[in-house]
Amino acid sequence: MAAGTDHGLKNILWQKIKENVIDDHKKPGEWRILILDHFTTKVLSSCCKMSDLMSEGITIVEDLYKNREPVPEMKAVYFISPSEKGVDSLVNDFKSTYKYKAAYIYFTDYCPDSLFNKLRTYCAKAIRVCKELNISFLPYESQVFTLDNPDAFHSIYSTHRTDKDTTLQKIAEQIVTLCATLDENPGVRYKKEPLDNAKKLAQLVENKLGEHYELDEKCKGKSKTQAQLLIVDRGFDPVSPILHELTYQAMVYDLISIENDTYKYQSKDGAGAKEKQSILNEEDDLWTKLRHMHIAEVSEEIPKLVKEISANKKIKDGKITMSGLSQLMKKMPSFRKQISKKTVHLNLAEECMNHFQANVEKLCKVEQDLALGADTEGQKVKDPMRTLLPVLLQKHSTYDKIRAVLLYIFSLNGTTEENLRKIFQQIDNESNIILNWDRLGVPIHSSTSQQRKTARKDRSHEETYQLSRWTPVIKDVMEDAIENKLDTREWPHKSECPAAWNGSGAVSARQKHKGSNQDDRRSGSRLIVFIIGGVSYSEMRCAYKVTQAVKSCEVIIGSTHILDLRRLLDDMQDLSKTKGPMETFTIIEEKAA
Repeated sequence: MAAGTDHGLKNILWQKIKENVIDDHKKPGEWRILILDHFTTKVLSSCCKMSDLMSEGITIVEDLYKNREPVPEMKAVYFISPSEKGVDSLVNDFKSTYKYKAAYIYFTDYCPDSLFNKLRTYCAKAIRVCKELNISFLPYESQVFTLDNPDAFHSIYSTHRTDKDTTLQKIAEQIVTLCATLDENPGVRYKKEPLDNAKKLAQLVENKLGEHYELDEKCKGKSKTQAQLLIVDRGFDPVSPILHELTYQAMVYDLISIENDTYKYQSKDGAGAKEKQSILNEEDDLWTKLRHMHIAEVSEEIPKLVKEISANKKIKDGKITMSGLSQLMKKMPSFRKQISKKTVHLNLAEECMNHFQANVEKLCKVEQDLALGADTEGQKVKDPMRTLLPVLLQKHSTYDKIRAVLLYIFSLNGTTEENLRKIFQQIDNESNIILNWDRLGVPIHSSTSQQRKTARKDRSHEETYQLSRWTPVIKDVMEDAIENKLDTREWPHKSECPAAWNGSGAVSARQKHKGSNQDDRRSGSRLIVFIIGGVSYSEMRCAYKVTQAVKSCEVIIGSTHILDLRRLLDDMQDLSKTKGPMETFTIIEEKAA
């Protein structure tokens, strides 16, 4: 089973690749070479292991763009994007001499005629199969996908770029490949905002869904399914990506240096410190169990699990620490394997708590009060500037100060020029990071036309931690959508699914798919949420929480990319810079009279 999970986007995608690429024209006992480009390497890495490929007759996986030794006695399976660079590399494998016995080509998406003709001209005799699939997204988790396109942020929100329309076109095509992989033809809605990005993208997606299901021979003329697709712009909730989150996954990615989902740490067992690493993904059952828990719960849960394993290992009662465990592992090597995964998360949780106690705890109260406009007692914050000032005057990093400033401005729906001038003096004049939020439709100046604040659900009855009172706006949207309560004036339809559905389970049972828990089978509908401009870990968590609560509807959330707070603020800064495609001007010299 691919990816160590039997449910979700990853498994659905692996099954599609297996059926349409790996198993296509496969002969018993035959070994083949699989050749990938950069994008398809990411796709396959996200949903399967090398052992999965080997069990399907793939002997080696090669990089399309690297020098490869000829293996003329073996067939090559090319799973690549339809790009000019990729096709040129493929052609070079067969143009003069055959590097492989034959080519079986599978494009992730539609291949332009110019590239197809190039293949036909130079290597038609070598090609046994040439097919176009619909796979232009990455499954990040079982209920989360990305388009692997962080550069779209600058294309869409910068006034210096002229490729916004082509970027939205590409995003629409990628969203349609997600829908096709899920075998859904959803009703499409969008959030009405001052910017028209969501409206434009919704129309493009609706058009391309129609085109796809008209051309797809297997699903020709497929009618709308029991699914909804909601499209929103990043500016609809600027608060959630900015807050310091105290749930485990969000906290880890915010405070710890994690690259490519890899946590690097120093092991303290053995003769000396040694760097180790652990991948934070759904292969790790403990990570999957803990990732949406509050850090306070995680800090209790991991020692509890360690104690269960070490009940007979003579660990004294009291706080379990990394140094204590390392001493035990030195004395008892057999204990090492049982406890190793727990020590990774014990180490991670300790790092998170160290950050929390040193700095984050002080920031969280201010951030929560500003975000909610009320303190822990429910009393309205009468003077937000007084709440903000301690953060600006204390020794916090510039990024942390900017986060607090943004929450202050968001809470007021914009502030005065005078206040902004005073604030900029306290944050090393990083003014563009703040001012450029207006390009996302978020009011920064109180003099501008005011954006009406979204009405929020009353969650005062829900149990929560005092420093984690904020609920991402998208959770309200998900719940309202499932209960069929979204206001059509705020959420216009581009198309509708065949019948209204709600959280009571009154839905079509035509489609059956597994829920977010392996033992949770249900029939029901899907709600797909797409956020233009990045999705935060707190918003990802909402998809799982709502699915678990409702059970009659699986919520899937995706975006152009996963948000990293520092990268987001840097991106806001960069919106003032000119990079990438720009407007061109022709200078005409006047002739002398």
